[in-house]
Amino acid sequence: MEDEKISVGKDVLLLNRRQPRKRWLLKIKTEDEKFHTDKGLVDFKEIIGKKYGDIIKTNKDDTEFILCKPTLFDFIMKSRRKSQIIYPKDAAIIILFSNIQPGSKVIESGIGSGGLTMALANAVKPSGKIYGYEIREDFIKIASKNLDRTGLSEYVEIKNKDASNGFDEINIDTIILDLGNPWELIPKIKTSLKGSGILTSFSPTIDQVDKTVHALKVNNFGDIHTIECLIREWQVEKNKVRPDLRMIGHTGFLTFARKINE
Repeated sequence: MEDEKISVGKDVLLLNRRQPRKRWLLKIKTEDEKFHTDKGLVDFKEIIGKKYGDIIKTNKDDTEFILCKPTLFDFIMKSRRKSQIIYPKDAAIIILFSNIQPGSKVIESGIGSGGLTMALANAVKPSGKIYGYEIREDFIKIASKNLDRTGLSEYVEIKNKDASNGFDEINIDTIILDLGNPWELIPKIKTSLKGSGILTSFSPTIDQVDKTVHALKVNNFGDIHTIECLIREWQVEKNKVRPDLRMIGHTGFLTFARKINE
């Protein structure tokens, strides 16, 4: 198969070849645009017609940039946001531990800017569905635009509703709570979950986890466990290997539990 060429309307990840942490996610809207970087100017006319994986140079000091096809990780990390997102490191664990797969029906309460929503939609397509509950309309607008850009909107139904009284759906495979008070919802949302279905809660503080786990036990959930994920990159060069001085540390605690039938 021939490599895909970049045209108007495409997304491009502009990656500094020598400093890969410097990267920009661009939408090629017209050929007349230019993008300014700290290493010089990038002319969109130079990008259009190139293939993903090609290299272009700036007008300033011949800095090389790789034209990359954006991954879902890139879209999530570079997405527009008005709230803190659930990072891909946590989203990946949520998807695996919660057994989210093509065809799954998932409720996400508290979608924020849609970072996790994009990852979930990508996991359940083409036959699954994400039901997102969010009380803030400004968050919904941002999340909807992010989903549109990634082509994942058709797998998500967003509801501008307060989840405190429970959910509309039943026979759900997984419920994910990203709320300040998840323990208060647990008695009300249990009926939406299938037997042995998984409830997942993301909480920044351990006090929230303590209350959530107590509520899960009282409401007859089993297989309860809480984890956190820390990621550290390594710098690997010839005769020089060491851990990176920066790392993605604590972002939140993930609590998982299975519904036990009465």
